[in-house]
Amino acid sequence: MSLYVTTPIFYVNAQPHLGHAYTAVIADAACRFRRLEGEEVRFQTGTDEHGEKVVEAAERESLSPKEYADRISALFRAAWPGLAIAPDHFIRTTEPAHIKTVQVILQQVHDRGDIYFSEYSGLYCKGCERFLTEKELVDGLCPDHQTPPQPVTEQNYFFRMGKYQQWLIDHIKANPDFITPERYRNEVLSFLAEPLEDLCISRPTSRLTWGIPLPFDDRFVTYVWFDALINYLTGIGYPDAPDFGRRWRAAEHIIAKDILKPHAIYWPTMLKAMGLEPYRRLHVHGYWNVNDTKMSKSIGNVVRPAELVDAFGTDTVRYFLMREMAFGLDASFSAEALVARQNSDLANDLGNLFSRSLTMVGKFADFKVPVPGAAGDADRELAAAALRMVAEFRDQMHQFAFHRALQAVWEVVGRANRYIVENAPWELAKDPANSERLATVLYHLLESLRLVALCLQPIMPETAAKMAAALGVASPAGLTDHGRWGLLAAGTAITPCPALFPRLDKQTGRAPAAAPAKELPAKAAQAAKQEETPAAADAADAAGLIGFDDFQKLDLRVAEVVAAERVKKSDRLLKLTVKAPEERTIVAGIAEHYQPEEMVGRRVIIVANLKPAKLMGVTSQGMVLAAKDGKALVLSAVSGPVAAGAKVS
Repeated sequence: MSLYVTTPIFYVNAQPHLGHAYTAVIADAACRFRRLEGEEVRFQTGTDEHGEKVVEAAERESLSPKEYADRISALFRAAWPGLAIAPDHFIRTTEPAHIKTVQVILQQVHDRGDIYFSEYSGLYCKGCERFLTEKELVDGLCPDHQTPPQPVTEQNYFFRMGKYQQWLIDHIKANPDFITPERYRNEVLSFLAEPLEDLCISRPTSRLTWGIPLPFDDRFVTYVWFDALINYLTGIGYPDAPDFGRRWRAAEHIIAKDILKPHAIYWPTMLKAMGLEPYRRLHVHGYWNVNDTKMSKSIGNVVRPAELVDAFGTDTVRYFLMREMAFGLDASFSAEALVARQNSDLANDLGNLFSRSLTMVGKFADFKVPVPGAAGDADRELAAAALRMVAEFRDQMHQFAFHRALQAVWEVVGRANRYIVENAPWELAKDPANSERLATVLYHLLESLRLVALCLQPIMPETAAKMAAALGVASPAGLTDHGRWGLLAAGTAITPCPALFPRLDKQTGRAPAAAPAKELPAKAAQAAKQEETPAAADAADAAGLIGFDDFQKLDLRVAEVVAAERVKKSDRLLKLTVKAPEERTIVAGIAEHYQPEEMVGRRVIIVANLKPAKLMGVTSQGMVLAAKDGKALVLSAVSGPVAAGAKVS
């Protein structure tokens, strides 16, 4: 089985932005996934470099079109390694091989009678670089550029696109997966319900010279879309490469919805006119908005992928893009949402699970995979959940439902975190009689993490490789051969691994030394005020008693511990990150009684309105309550499931 995956070739009238990055990231992830499935894959991207908008952009920078195209194309090529995007081929439409291929195809289609010369009058949008129909206008304006198209009358060459309209309708209806998601298939069929006009495929050199000359009339250059779409053939050696036919039959294009019409209508009809079958599938995704506003250079909210990688790292950006957008729908980017994903999903959930699991294996099993004993119900449940994850991940990745694939992985991450709390390995370790049970729990955690790392390889390749190395397993590993339970060999050396993801400050997006204190929620109103006589007050003072008003000054809250670590140079202190419901840092003198890995996931009771104090250089924003009985110290807790932030009264 082979697969040929392409992104659009990105137009060089502007630098790489978030939308370009998303298309390239999901194409890369799809290719990595299919390689893990054992398939032969070719991944192509590149740049589209002809047309009027390129000339205009070059003029603004006092460059020739070729100089400008070289510079912007290099920016695209340089942007992708930072996002771990690894195409097999990067194509440029100014390459001699592509120019030759375009001219061969033009001559071929012309000789077959499907290109003709005619005069045309129409409404031309310079931004779209094409003629628009009256039906495409919204209030007389181009819907994409919000400008009125200009009436133009000129002689040009036309492709008989309308000749293939019924064939295209029949093909789309006979192949439900030809255009996905279904909403875009329906959009194309709706457009094709109206008569399809022929396509103008040339521009006179009197107004544009930056293009590929027509082989049969050098007074004209090729329309940029007829030029650009052919890159998908050039990149796999059309027409003479020995493996061209095999690769083309496996072609799947990934695009954004703004270029649906050229890819779903122009391109299939062009291929039909050439005597080629159409590509196998067209995958269409939505737009990225920024803080719910469309990205625009004019309002200054364009997001550059290199800046994101510098600020957050490769895998955080890849994870966010694939988790946040439901493929086919629009999504909104914000730095706050990205920080929240890193802190919650990556640092708290995955990072803490991996860190505390390896720490416990180091402490209780000498950094070796233990020999498991007989599995109990909880163990079998975790193993079954991990295997369901692999199956669900594979299914959703095949459907381009990347966010659902990741949801399946994080369900197991959450289940494994609960498994630690429910089985309390640190308690088992206190009694040698529990050694077999402890080994079983640790093994199930490690094997679950191996399968999590296996699934994460296409999405977060750097993180998956770190996890695999720490677990002592090969990476990359195939999903078919390695997606089974029980492959982690007992005795395998486990290597300590630095924290996978730092927690970030919500305001700055950086890993903070200590978060600033936040304004606490207002207290609830007093239900019944106690009245005190002067005599009663004097007696209470003498006995060291406090009044109800004094008690109400304490804001006691249930807090969930989401991260824990030792405070440097202190044997007594742990630095806890808790949710109650806002996140805060609390320094607690419990390190002699509790290990950091024991704390994550616990619900404790805190004094939430204690004045911040600095202990060993760390600002503490509250106090954890505990009971001391002789030398023993026991944390306060609640006896049932209570939401983090619930008030204790």
